[in-house]
Amino acid sequence: MISRKPGLFKRFSYVFKVFRRKPTAMAGLIIVVSFTLMALIGPFFFPLDIRAYPAKRYLPPSWEHPLGTDPYGRDVLMQIINGSRDALLIAALTGLVTIFIATVVGVSSGMLGGLFDEVLMRITETFLLLPQYPLLLLIAAILPAGRELTLFEVSLIIGIVQWPATARAIRSQVLAVREKPFIEAARCLNLGNLHVIFREIIPNLMPYLVMNFFLALTGGIYSQVILFSLGILRFTSVNWGVMINIAMGESALINPKAWIYLFSPIVCIVLLQTGLVLISSALEDVFNPRLRTEE
Repeated sequence: MISRKPGLFKRFSYVFKVFRRKPTAMAGLIIVVSFTLMALIGPFFFPLDIRAYPAKRYLPPSWEHPLGTDPYGRDVLMQIINGSRDALLIAALTGLVTIFIATVVGVSSGMLGGLFDEVLMRITETFLLLPQYPLLLLIAAILPAGRELTLFEVSLIIGIVQWPATARAIRSQVLAVREKPFIEAARCLNLGNLHVIFREIIPNLMPYLVMNFFLALTGGIYSQVILFSLGILRFTSVNWGVMINIAMGESALINPKAWIYLFSPIVCIVLLQTGLVLISSALEDVFNPRLRTEE
């Protein structure tokens, strides 16, 4: 390779030092890891049961039901745990879709330049001029009525809306990186555009892509909750946004018995978002040379 990068062990060692040095970063990591473990292994201990139990409607918290029951007599904690899996999967898929589209557009635009760059940037700016959430609602509204969407379809809808700002930022990074001496050296050796893009440009953009992936995760969580809580999209399973939608349909704001059912998913959303933001802040210290205090 023409460029020289720190070894993988050194990179992970430095990341660990940053997280250990910042209590907020460790708090964010613990929050996100806890939700991830809950999503992975929680359903095995609290299997999903969507049957209605009218006799158990709105039971208060107890040993049997730590967070009480919902308007249909179903355990709230069970729904929170099972809903975390779909919430995290949609967020992760949204992040991947967003970064993939943004990277393809940003890298292609920055590397090829000329008329191709102009056309891609005009398309990107057109998307940026449209308000994100109204556009998201419009795309969701034109789907066939009553159709239940898969996890990937929901993620694709959100990712299509989220990519433009990230694409512009990646293009700016590509314009800066392509002027580096090792890129010029690769071109002098006639290594070709594919080599330059996949072996030189993208590896140097990875820290930036990782940071934007975490930002895309937060956007994915907010967007899916909005779509499901407003009832715009139908879903086949339990989801935090669906829980909010049901709670609001039962007038939870004026029904004290339904408050736990309403605020349980909201608290989880806020906690998960907080954890992701804290990790993003720590990653900025890791990847931004101006903020590094040691290597």
